[in-house]
Formats: sequence, C-alpha cells, structure tokens
Amino acid sequence: MKVFKKQIPVKTKSRQQFYEITDEVRKAAEESGIKEGILTVFSPHTTAGLCINENADKDVLTDLIYGLDKAFPDDAKFKHMEGNSHAHLKSINLGSSLSLIVSDGIIEMGIWQGIFFCEFDGPRDRTVKLHIMGE
Repeated sequence: MKVFKKQIPVKTKSRQQFYEITDEVRKAAEESGIKEGILTVFSPHTTAGLCINENADKDVLTDLIYGLDKAFPDDAKFKHMEGNSHAHLKSINLGSSLSLIVSDGIIEMGIWQGIFFCEFDGPRDRTVKLHIMGE
C-alpha cells in the first residue's frame, strides 16, 4: 500500500467564491504514481467547504451561491461574535472532504464535473490537503 500526500495552496479573491482545483487534483493523482486507490480531498477550514459540481457553465456556480445565500443569509440574527455564522452553516452543508476513485492512475469524474474549494468568508489564503492511498 502506497500513501501520497500533497497540499494545494488556494488564494481566494472574493467573500464567496467557488475556486476550481480540478487540474491540481488530477496532477497530484498522476504525480503520486498510484494506479488504483482512493483520493481524499480535505479542507481544514470551518468557513469553507468542498464540492463536486458542474464546471462547464459558470452560471451554475453563481446560482449555487445565490441558493446558499437564500438558505443561510449573512444578515440573520446569529450570536457568533465574528459575524460569519452564515459561512459556518454553508461549510457544514457542503462538507469538508471528498473521496474520489483513482483508476488506471486518473481520478474518475463525469465529463461536466469539477472539484471546487468553496470560500464563504474570504478573501483568504487557504490550503487544501490531498491524501491518496492505493497501489
């Protein structure tokens, strides 16, 4: 069993942003030399999340932020003194990790799918951690 670890730096530019990391994750899978295994993508941030979603039409990402804002508005009367409870709620709903299948040395994804780091309390310098286990 081989293990490969890598970190991807992410520098977000907006308060809320879906930052695509698909290419970096694909490169890491190739770099690992692992042909068959599981790749875990992890965000160690409580006001950001991860998702796999459409990467062909940027309006989808705009609509996702719109929907999350409707569900978790930043002007609600939350008690958290930092004023970013909406970001924590969005993060917990998207999740902080993804699992992907590595097969024949590449990650298995649909043709319109991309991997996104989801910023809800930016702009910030962030890190995404990758962990690949396999043969």
